Amino acid sequence: MKDFLGDLDLTSAVGKIQDILEKIDKVQLNIAVTGESGSGKSSFINAFRRLGDEDPDSAPTDVVQCTKEPTAYPHPDYPNVTLWDLPGIGTTQFKADKYLVDVKFERYDFFIIVASQRFRECNVELATEIQKMKKNFYFIRNQIDNDIRNEKRKREFNEEKVLEAIRQDCIKGLGQANAADVFLISCHDLGLYDFNRLLDHIEEDLPNQKRHALLLAVPPITMEILQKKKEALRTRIWMVALASGAMAAVPIPGLSISVDLGILVSEIKSYYIAFNLDLKAEIKYVIKFSDFGPNVVAQLLGASSRVAGVESTAEYLFSLIPVIGSAIAAGMSFATTYYMLNKCLDDLANDANNVLMKARSTHAE
Repeated sequence: MKDFLGDLDLTSAVGKIQDILEKIDKVQLNIAVTGESGSGKSSFINAFRRLGDEDPDSAPTDVVQCTKEPTAYPHPDYPNVTLWDLPGIGTTQFKADKYLVDVKFERYDFFIIVASQRFRECNVELATEIQKMKKNFYFIRNQIDNDIRNEKRKREFNEEKVLEAIRQDCIKGLGQANAADVFLISCHDLGLYDFNRLLDHIEEDLPNQKRHALLLAVPPITMEILQKKKEALRTRIWMVALASGAMAAVPIPGLSISVDLGILVSEIKSYYIAFNLDLKAEIKYVIKFSDFGPNVVAQLLGASSRVAGVESTAEYLFSLIPVIGSAIAAGMSFATTYYMLNKCLDDLANDANNVLMKARSTHAE
């Protein structure tokens, strides 16, 4: 605590921690999604935002050209993460350099270029201009499920060979854009094909805080993504527990436990949102967000919450002892909160894993 907080008094220390956590939660991530009309840009935006094409607030997916100007679609759970549906490219009037100026290229952290068939010259021109402007871009070949379905009719069908042939054909068409890779996906099921690899590449290119925002917002559709989310959520537990410890050193009856309950409620709710666990039948604890509160924390943590009640009394008694007592109380509160949040994160990550396995087995049937 001393190393992190320096010579700050307790009130300033808690304020510093809260400021850092708020900045992490509010960091802006803007993702531009572009490509030819009909390539599935809107469907990708909806799938990333965990929405169906016909859900309220989803991006329209009409066959005709929908997007005339950049349209923002904030993530419903993480409004600091916004996907932008850009106007379609590929018309006779399309000029890559003018296009990027018109869509205000500087506000986007990276570009995703979507195609439903082989990439064309307009995709190459756009990627080349994006490179000149020192922005990252990623090529997505969409509707792979349709290709696989068509190829299955052939007598000597081999899915791996089909996927590699499609990928190489796209890379060949994008030669001028120095495309090292193309990511094959299906917006009907992002968990298939190359979505994990796409996420890995984007992660590597983003700074830490924007990477954290991406990992929380991305849909929990594969085991790999669930693990990444769990690791991202765990990185902030020590800081949250530090705030709990700082407050425990203040000798005010009931202050520490009330702060701890508020911290636990807020953090555990964020786990539910990140893992998309609200109202899922396969999870251990089925809880509505409207019911979230101290009683829910007790239900989630079981016996450990009773231990917390005993320790909160001990923390107060220790905090009355000058200097050494406050340090002991702070340490106890830090350890208790740290343990509880780690335990709950592990439990809910296991629940999310069970939900995913159930969904995959049902889909396979």
